[in-house]
Amino acid sequence: MQKYLIVNTGSVSAKYSIYSQDKELFFGHYEIEAGQPIVSFFGNGRGGTLRTEKTSQEVFNNSLDHFIEESIKAKIINNKDDIIAIGIRVVAPGKFFQSDRVVDDAFISQITDQKEEAPRHVPLTLEEITEIKKIFPTTKIVAISDSAYHKNKPDFSKYYAIPKKVSDDLDLMSFGYHGISLGSIVAKLAEEGRVPSKLVVCHLGGGSSILAIKDGKSFNTSMGFTPMQGVVMSTRVGDIDPVAVMCLGQKLNKNITELEAYFNNECGLLGLSGKSSDVRDLLLLEEQGNNDAKLALEKLVMSIKKYIGGFTAEMGGLDEIVFTGTIGERSYPMRERICKNMEYLGVKINYKKNKKLFGVDGVISTIFSKVKVRIICTNEMDDMAKRLINFN
Repeated sequence: MQKYLIVNTGSVSAKYSIYSQDKELFFGHYEIEAGQPIVSFFGNGRGGTLRTEKTSQEVFNNSLDHFIEESIKAKIINNKDDIIAIGIRVVAPGKFFQSDRVVDDAFISQITDQKEEAPRHVPLTLEEITEIKKIFPTTKIVAISDSAYHKNKPDFSKYYAIPKKVSDDLDLMSFGYHGISLGSIVAKLAEEGRVPSKLVVCHLGGGSSILAIKDGKSFNTSMGFTPMQGVVMSTRVGDIDPVAVMCLGQKLNKNITELEAYFNNECGLLGLSGKSSDVRDLLLLEEQGNNDAKLALEKLVMSIKKYIGGFTAEMGGLDEIVFTGTIGERSYPMRERICKNMEYLGVKINYKKNKKLFGVDGVISTIFSKVKVRIICTNEMDDMAKRLINFN
């Protein structure tokens, strides 16, 4: 029985799955919760949590090796040689990365050149590829593009207002991300028999983006050339005036590389609150009267509302809003705040139902809501597995 390994390294977590054809056999999620590394294992297509446990920073730093060991202990595989191909999520700017590709020398050369453009993801991806090759030196590795879904979005949402020739010559435009997650969401909707004509997906997590889907196709995205653009994120600045960027460089005496690290790692919710990048922590701090935590959460909510409203105007209406990602699936207070005072768009949510839903699919709008509002748990691993198995 052919088995495949799926690797999804995010900015603040790592996920691994083993598949046999299109069936997920074993899944591991390594993340940080309240400063403590934890790992959760699921079996049989997420048919229930096998266990969640605290772990060490060392295990967290060597999560792939640990996951393979656990897969052998669980008798999912006999040994690492059972894995015939590996798919890894890749987040990197450029048209080259808008297609799934074999990870060969040419690919490594191309992505290495993007380390400075996407320092939050590319270095982690290169580290993960190095680790994969160490454990699986001869196994085929395929880079699964996180921006491929947006490859054919309209030109008005691709191009920045700089000379078009410069954009084309330098391959500098809005590529958009969270495309793998989006593919998973659209596939679930298609299985129900209908993808809404005018859909906004709010993928909210450590990295967040708002995505507009019109007639089943990518229409616009909040993330741009890199995943730094758009809404406020855990540690990323989101939208900011370019002149403010230049001013900060001068005032803080930082060069371009240092500024990029600053905007990626020291801003967002962490920068505004001065306390934490985690929404859960900020909600508790807000309850305790911390005004900076309150400001950070308000800024996050308003930045999301702005994109929902803007994309609704661009599409000429709105049929459905989907919440997904760690925050979108698990945080009822954030869903409630985002939907509050959006009756003008036809959004009315059932507050009691919204409060009950945690990490499960469900509709949270009332029967009187003109816009359907729901939670759909993303399954990037399934989408990646399908693309790996179908890769030629």
